[in-house]
Amino acid sequence: MSNIADVLIALRRVIRATDLHSKHLAKTTGLTAPQIMLMQAIRNKGEATIGELAHDISLSQATVTTIMDRLEKRGLVYRQRSQADKRKVHAHLTETAHEVLKTAPLPLQDQFTQKFERLQDWEQSMIIAALQRVAEMMDAQELDAAPFLEVGKLDRADLNIDPPSEG
Repeated sequence: MSNIADVLIALRRVIRATDLHSKHLAKTTGLTAPQIMLMQAIRNKGEATIGELAHDISLSQATVTTIMDRLEKRGLVYRQRSQADKRKVHAHLTETAHEVLKTAPLPLQDQFTQKFERLQDWEQSMIIAALQRVAEMMDAQELDAAPFLEVGKLDRADLNIDPPSEG
């Protein structure tokens, strides 16, 4: 097999693993990886503003707000105005969300992170350089991308997890 075929097969496997894991998360929890990551960030912080959460999980405030809206409709999170500073609104998890997080599989990037961090620094640098070069070769270096192994939009509603709108 040629080198180009080996590269294309490896890329396809990464894409397919991401897609399969996304489907597994959706099937087992009804949530996307970014939704789980946001819930984990809220759990870890205790209480946090949308801006703080957006910074922590490397997403825009607009994307986090959209994800929060979807989670709030499902009864997994709620927002509460700060008692100390009425200008701030904090995100909180419901008991249902805590239960979901106990049984939810790890997002794919968490599994990847654990294995990547065990590599030697030189191995990490080689992987980063190679992947950056691949992105460049695919004219993708300027595409906006968050650190999530997820297919589609990060705030997508195509999982059929929101209740149908009435009217």
